[in-house]
Amino acid sequence: MRPPYRLAVPVVTAALALALAGCASDKPAAGSQDSADASYDEQVNDPYESTNRFFYEVNDKIDTYSLKPIAEAYVYITPSPVRTGIHNFLDNLSSPALFANDVAQAKPRRAGDTFMRFVINSTIGVVGVFDVAKAVGYKEHDTDFGITLALWGVPTGPFLYLPILGPSSPRGVAGYAANAALDPFTYVPRGYGLVTFNWARYGMGAIDTRSRLLGDLDKVKQNALDPYATFRSLYRQHVQSQVDAARNDNRTTPPNWQ
Repeated sequence: MRPPYRLAVPVVTAALALALAGCASDKPAAGSQDSADASYDEQVNDPYESTNRFFYEVNDKIDTYSLKPIAEAYVYITPSPVRTGIHNFLDNLSSPALFANDVAQAKPRRAGDTFMRFVINSTIGVVGVFDVAKAVGYKEHDTDFGITLALWGVPTGPFLYLPILGPSSPRGVAGYAANAALDPFTYVPRGYGLVTFNWARYGMGAIDTRSRLLGDLDKVKQNALDPYATFRSLYRQHVQSQVDAARNDNRTTPPNWQ
């Protein structure tokens, strides 16, 4: 799911609000009774933890009383093959931004696979509903501009938990906004009625993503002693795995059909 470009400004504003809140908080003096807390903040790189935890609680309430029930209803009433087709369609729409990031990451063969996947799935795959490209050897991958910045050497920065968007970082926020700018659908004229399509796409993307995480999120909330800390750790591990995958991906093109 990619947000409309106009949402980039509120997203950045939210990140800046978090940063300002953290700057306004009192810093423990060296050797004080709070020095252990300062050391903890340095280790986890979460200097705005109190603010982050507040937004985590807000997001958790929104998820519990709105998004999760909608995702559960979606899974209940929609057959699995149909959900798979919708997921494939949404993924196909993000291909132009994915291709741009592959190029920016200096991964021409990865970009070649993204291009071929888009062409094959948009035609033979009926606008992306069927992942025909995967069946013929063009494997999928995921990336974004945040990962691109990481490969360019930009540090992730402190952990942020954003309203609505959830776990992120300054680098992640910049990547989020850039992905919106890279999305061709961002610039579709209003007169063609595709603004409604874009909003429907983003809403459906949120429901699709949440529906695919129903079991996993429930397990974390039920079993973790501190769900917030667990989500923070899982987010960092996920981002690092994406960075490593992009850095070490030296696939060949065309695919191996053996």
